[in-house]
Amino acid sequence: MKALTLLIALLALCSTLLFSEEPLDVYISENKKEQFKYDYEKNEADSSILRDSWIAPLNLNYSYSKSNPYKDQQTTENASIKMDQPIFQSGGIYYGIKFAEASRIYVDYSVDVAKRKLVKDAISLLMQIKQIDLKISKQKLQIENSEINLAQKREDYLNGQLDSGFLDSAIIDRNIVIQTFFDLQTNKERLISKFNAISDMKHDEAFVPTLKLLTQEQFLQKNIVLGMSEREIEKNGYAQDVTVAKYLPKVNLTAGYSWDKSDSPFKFGANEKDYYNVGFKVALPIDINSYRDVESSKIEYLKSQLVIEDRKRELIAIFEQVMQNIENIQKKKQLSVENRDIYERLLGDTNDLYAAGYKTKYDVELLENSVEIQKSDVEIYEIDKQLELLTLYEMYKDD
Repeated sequence: MKALTLLIALLALCSTLLFSEEPLDVYISENKKEQFKYDYEKNEADSSILRDSWIAPLNLNYSYSKSNPYKDQQTTENASIKMDQPIFQSGGIYYGIKFAEASRIYVDYSVDVAKRKLVKDAISLLMQIKQIDLKISKQKLQIENSEINLAQKREDYLNGQLDSGFLDSAIIDRNIVIQTFFDLQTNKERLISKFNAISDMKHDEAFVPTLKLLTQEQFLQKNIVLGMSEREIEKNGYAQDVTVAKYLPKVNLTAGYSWDKSDSPFKFGANEKDYYNVGFKVALPIDINSYRDVESSKIEYLKSQLVIEDRKRELIAIFEQVMQNIENIQKKKQLSVENRDIYERLLGDTNDLYAAGYKTKYDVELLENSVEIQKSDVEIYEIDKQLELLTLYEMYKDD
């Protein structure tokens, strides 16, 4: 735990950003970007409808009828415009507008989360493809070493220095590393297929971003999961106010204009008239479920305040786990660096012994491959570290 604390303190000194400055949505296909664009636009439209829902529609009506009850034709026409517009709802109009805006921001966050996950998946696949290329190169070196080992065992067996069991073991070891090589190639094709499903980029030409370390404070401050939770609290708070206002006094302005015209053979000429009406009405709903409705919205609001604390705790746990994983990866990476240095020193000594005739070419090649294998391991562990940081990236947005 002391090492973890030291690592976090170090990150606080050297970290300012998590990512490079590359625009990250380039990693997803144009089709998927367009889908997210429509999600944002639909949310904007839905929010506008909700925001203006308090504005009552104007009702325009027109009717025309023709009849001949007494064999003489008569016609009737009617047209009207009516309005029943709320002008006071005990704060319900104001809170309804604020609720609509809070809902829009909340849904935008949910789209951000989905988009962020897809971008993270694309970058993760790119990193895994790059890593598996390193593993394939490393495996080729291990195959070469197994071939050298088999050649040495064969010579020793033919010279009577080893029994057949050692030769069989060398053959089995060679087969295992070759089979692993084939498995790695299969896994690479699988990763490429997944990447092509979500990106228009060519995997072998795509830029793989370098992710930077960040502090816990940065991670929480710009965390889209927490941001969405905060917007949920705000949305539920306004929803509670809107619910309360439903059961308080309301005032509506009413107005209308009507026009009637009838043409009957029993009356001289056409009978036509028009008139208007203006007024207001006051309503106070009495509902047996009003208390339960208000209490339900209050509980939802209080629950969302508790949920954000749980999410913050979960995020801190995720951050600490990632930091711990990175610390362990760094230890493995350091071990590979130390092994590389040891092999390089041995290689130097072996080259001298080979030049003097005390070592074979096989010995030199084995050590050369071992040096390169350790170098590959260092790069592989660095990508493991980047993949750990992607776990944080999925929930972090540096605007």
